[in-house]
Amino acid sequence: MKVVITGGGGFIGRQLAQRILAQGELTGPSGQREAVTDLVLFDMVAPPEEELADDRVSAVVGDITDGDVVAGVIDADTASVFHLASVVSAGAEADFDLGYRVYLDGTRHVLEAARAAGQASGGTPRVVFASSLAAYGGEVPDTVMDGTPITPETSYGAQKVIGEYLITDYSRKGYIDGRAMRLPTIVVRPGKPNKAASGFASGIIREPLNGVDMVCPVSPESRMAIMSPRTVVSCFMYMHELDASKLGASRALLLSGFSVSMDAAATAVRNVQTNRAKGEITFKTDPATQAIVDGWPKTTHSDKAGALGFPSDDNIEDVIAAYIEDELD
Repeated sequence: MKVVITGGGGFIGRQLAQRILAQGELTGPSGQREAVTDLVLFDMVAPPEEELADDRVSAVVGDITDGDVVAGVIDADTASVFHLASVVSAGAEADFDLGYRVYLDGTRHVLEAARAAGQASGGTPRVVFASSLAAYGGEVPDTVMDGTPITPETSYGAQKVIGEYLITDYSRKGYIDGRAMRLPTIVVRPGKPNKAASGFASGIIREPLNGVDMVCPVSPESRMAIMSPRTVVSCFMYMHELDASKLGASRALLLSGFSVSMDAAATAVRNVQTNRAKGEITFKTDPATQAIVDGWPKTTHSDKAGALGFPSDDNIEDVIAAYIEDELD
């Protein structure tokens, strides 16, 4: 079977590709497990060469906002799509038009291509969409739960919610078998900081462990809901395999993150035993960043995700240990 990962050149896309290749098979349109023989990483930039060493993997460099390009990637042979193509939250907020081109137009292109693929093949492609806690805004409770109202207060959040509704409606019509997950902040992201407002949550771990000093722009008491990359990838895999009838009328699902304060994260980093020189962590509050973070939920808890068997993380120490094992060792 053919599988496409949009945003496949990114960090989570590449980790997801590795997990799919290691597992070797997914549930196909027939409902039976099928071997993955063609895995396409579609992104604006090519993945590192080592990601293409497996003969089952290919890369397509292209723009998600170009419908013709998307239709050429998601063709009649495509059985599943993981739709991860994105603009970071701050970027979508700063460039209104870009955000809507990627999240509205781009998602429509993906869904229309999957719809056409299903009509051509006689199957129903599975589409798994990466949504976000940015779906919640305003006076959100400290703990977001399954019944918390969807009230986005950013363009990014609105665009993610639109994607969820499109996934649900295309599924209702029988064009696709779609599913969406609202992801907590992913920690730890490797590499250099990006424009995401939540980037400091990875930076407070990543920078010191790479010998770089870190100035955290929010107070030590600031808390946020996070999930490790390993668990996020496991959730994507689990969501793909799930019997969609268990999701109910809405195809969007909140995932359970766990709450961590920046002080606890800093303490856990300082307690890491390593031969490497560690950078220092200091706190200097940036009022603009603090205001954004104060508007976020402190944690998320989904009884539904728990009942369905979705994995979750337990503590910050395990998250840090996984980052060291995956990225530093």
